[in-house]
Amino acid sequence: MLKHVLDVVELLDDPKVTGAAVVAYLDEVAGETGLASSTTVPGDNKGTTDFVQVRIPGAQGRAGGGDAPTLGVVGRLGGVGARPEVIGFVSDGDGAAAAIATAAKLLSMRARGDVLPGDVVISTHVCPDAPTRPHDPVPFMDSPVGIATMNAHEVTDDMDAVLSIDTTKGNRVINHKGLALSPTVRQGWVLRVADRLGTLLETVTGEPLVTYPVTTQDITPYGNGVYHINSILQPATATDAPVVGLAIVAATAVPGCATGASHEIDIAAAARFAVEVAKEFGARELAFHDQAEFDHLLARYGSLAHLQTMGTAPTEAR
Repeated sequence: MLKHVLDVVELLDDPKVTGAAVVAYLDEVAGETGLASSTTVPGDNKGTTDFVQVRIPGAQGRAGGGDAPTLGVVGRLGGVGARPEVIGFVSDGDGAAAAIATAAKLLSMRARGDVLPGDVVISTHVCPDAPTRPHDPVPFMDSPVGIATMNAHEVTDDMDAVLSIDTTKGNRVINHKGLALSPTVRQGWVLRVADRLGTLLETVTGEPLVTYPVTTQDITPYGNGVYHINSILQPATATDAPVVGLAIVAATAVPGCATGASHEIDIAAAARFAVEVAKEFGARELAFHDQAEFDHLLARYGSLAHLQTMGTAPTEAR
């Protein structure tokens, strides 16, 4: 996996990198074309970004007429670079690097004959000159496009569960270097941490499970005027499927627009975790949440799906 990560970071650390270049790299790894695609989307006076999506058919996946569940892997970020403000690959790009490395590994496995049971859909976007914006305690990367546009291009209706990978270093809440796993979020509910996902993360990292607090604010859509730790759980606002955030974290607060702050070993661990999750999810050997428990919560307390919306605008004082 580390080889794929090194290749991907080298590819993304280029002021002229495009989604088409990423697709060409993935096609070469796969030994075939047609599994990866790129779409250029203009922003609101902030340039463009290229959305990259890879669909990897499974042996019993829906792409081939089977019924195995489909895993979605989303590499969440604002941009892989913040030129001309800073030169080089920024910390915020780790989510894209992890997602693309995951795709490269799964495509390589498929080319060799190691085909997973279920389909895997991997989405992210590539922008080498994204803007930045103020955020406490350190500056955030912004993006040429809004969160709703990202979700529209990165979250698909056929995803039965979503693993969202994002750099989550711009805070003083997670004081740990490596990876941290969020509780499962579904339709406005913050559920307990999935046991099997936690066990897999421990297996992949060789360290005890690290999780982090998720607030109600964090799972509401961007743009509603409240603080969010970052965009790692924004996919949960665009799907009814369960979503888990895999955070690439640091022991100190690191700006998303910082260069020289990406740790390839941590990116590789995130990608290895995504591959292991894909293996077991497609084989129905793990679930992102307890369905019966979720149904019980809904029956007892009702839906919280309104938290997936922008809500009601506050009435102005007269």
